[in-house]
Amino acid sequence: MWTREQLKMNGKQLFYRNYWNYVAVTLLAGLFAGAGGGSASYSGRSSFAEMNDATSGYGYRAPSISPEAGMAFAGIMGVMVVVMLIVAIALLFLGIFVGNVLLVGGNVFYIKNRTERAGIKTMLEPFRSGHYGNVVLTMFLMELYIFLWSLLFIIPGIIKTYEYLMVPYILAENPGMDRKEAFAISRRMMEGQKWDAFVLALSFLGWGILSIFTCGILGIFFLNPYTKATFTELYAYNKVKAYNEGYIR
Repeated sequence: MWTREQLKMNGKQLFYRNYWNYVAVTLLAGLFAGAGGGSASYSGRSSFAEMNDATSGYGYRAPSISPEAGMAFAGIMGVMVVVMLIVAIALLFLGIFVGNVLLVGGNVFYIKNRTERAGIKTMLEPFRSGHYGNVVLTMFLMELYIFLWSLLFIIPGIIKTYEYLMVPYILAENPGMDRKEAFAISRRMMEGQKWDAFVLALSFLGWGILSIFTCGILGIFFLNPYTKATFTELYAYNKVKAYNEGYIR
């Protein structure tokens, strides 16, 4: 059985061996993969209404707004809402059709870097593999399943997150694999390891806090690639284990 110390030590060595490429790949994959994760909200109560509430009962009367000015304001707000909606949809599609594929491509880089000095262009391999559509669909369904399970409270979503943790790595090496098979292999790989993998992720918490204090700089140049390298080592361990147990060939 693997230990946190061993995985993190191996990951750090691999990360430092190809430092700048590791940083660049992790940054690019993270930027595009996170593109669809943003959301925007708007409060329906205007500042004028709040001013009226705050001053009612004190003899103050808020200035009146002409119908024309009110219609112009409503029109501006309507345009802003439409623009924000279009941007949100565009970011969502960017995350699905580009970000998730680059996430898998990043894993291609991490896996290859274990045996050779991989280049940044390696992360584009899923686009050239001939199985782009399968990668997009499988990653989309994985995220959809995790989201739906998260609606049942957070814990089921966390469990599914770690159950499907190996899927992006499996697709990195097998972009044409049927999604059901990829999910099944990941579940098998993570049997009895989900809690340990969760604790492994928590072991980076201290670095995460320091990264916040450095405005994310520590995350870009150390924490994020270090974490990716460590979890790639977890996949490498599980892959060997799967071969030995005979459920992958």
